[in-house]
Amino acid sequence: MRPEPSNIADLSAPASLDTSRNLYVFGLTSLLNDTASEMAYWLLPAFLTTLGAGPQQLGIIEGIAESVAAGAKLFSGYLADRVPRRKPLVVAGYVIANAVKPLLALTTSWVQVLFIRFADRTAKGIRGAPRDVMLAESVDPKKLGAAFGLMQSMDSAGAILGPLLALWIVGHSSAGVRGVFWAAAVPGFLCVLVVSLFTKETKRKQAEAKDRQLISPLKFSGVHLPGAFYYMLAVVTLFSIGNSSDMFLVLRAQDTGIAVRYAPLLGLVFNSTYTLASWPAGKLSDRVPKNVVAAAGYLVFAIAYYVFAKAPSERALWVTMAGYGLFYALTNPVLRALVVERVTPESRGSALGIFYFATSIATLFASVLAGYLWRNFGAPSTFYLSAALALVCAVLLLVNPATSVRRSQPIS
Repeated sequence: MRPEPSNIADLSAPASLDTSRNLYVFGLTSLLNDTASEMAYWLLPAFLTTLGAGPQQLGIIEGIAESVAAGAKLFSGYLADRVPRRKPLVVAGYVIANAVKPLLALTTSWVQVLFIRFADRTAKGIRGAPRDVMLAESVDPKKLGAAFGLMQSMDSAGAILGPLLALWIVGHSSAGVRGVFWAAAVPGFLCVLVVSLFTKETKRKQAEAKDRQLISPLKFSGVHLPGAFYYMLAVVTLFSIGNSSDMFLVLRAQDTGIAVRYAPLLGLVFNSTYTLASWPAGKLSDRVPKNVVAAAGYLVFAIAYYVFAKAPSERALWVTMAGYGLFYALTNPVLRALVVERVTPESRGSALGIFYFATSIATLFASVLAGYLWRNFGAPSTFYLSAALALVCAVLLLVNPATSVRRSQPIS
């Protein structure tokens, strides 16, 4: 459906040569930060067992950490539209996260791990929305999808590099798991250095009150957002209720006979596809309506979960896990670009914060629901429900009430 013409002026200045490099700075920062994070993340469950903790404590740690991160995302999005400079928020988020991660090497109880994960995930929530707003202000609006896709490719590349480095350190050093935590400080330090020295603050112009009134918006905590944004938010939140932790895919793979030792390889296969496809998917979304690209991603998700529900063979699950990375590539960067397109520049931070908060809370609920279904109705029920919700949401994305907020005359 074609968007209605609008008289709203584009309030974001065209990207300058100084700010356009933010795309590559944020991409490199994401690569380094995710390398440091993933070096520690995949070893954390095994490390907790050495501290006398088990799955219950792991669930408490991750549940609290993710819940706090969701709140931080909402608050930082609100701040991003109000503070005069966003770079300090972004830098602070990376500094805190990479300062606490090496402290895992000093922990002697799971409660200490809880506090470190709490700080790490809070820091992620602080930097997310301001960074994405700065990225949107640093690139040509016609290349939003490609920009978010490139940054996502760099991020998921770190998710490949991190575990490989961790495996190499464990296999070639006597330092063990704690040595990996110390080693994670190196890419973490480089990440902080890059984002601090090379990120350029973006300039923005505040909207005139009369311009804001032309949107016919809903109102959320003093923030004006168009109904099209809330429609998309409702659809994505509904989908997220069926998008449980990827650890359930690993458990299902083990049920079918894939050995536990191959679990990291499943992640490597998935992340390889994710890395290779994110940038092309983002570029595609600049040529094809973004809601169509995201709907295709939901369709890929539905197929993957249907195959995992049936679990016809080990080979089928390996192939499906590789294809599953395509779902992330078609949705994660594209949906963020779609959020930016559907709101005016002065409300991007709030919109991203609300988007991150809603999907994070729904995803937490999804894992609880998946565990309940698995325990009471069998493993296939978990995957059938997720596949069905994905199909419904794909259709809802295609039944699109509006697309972007169109701007007629940029203001330089």
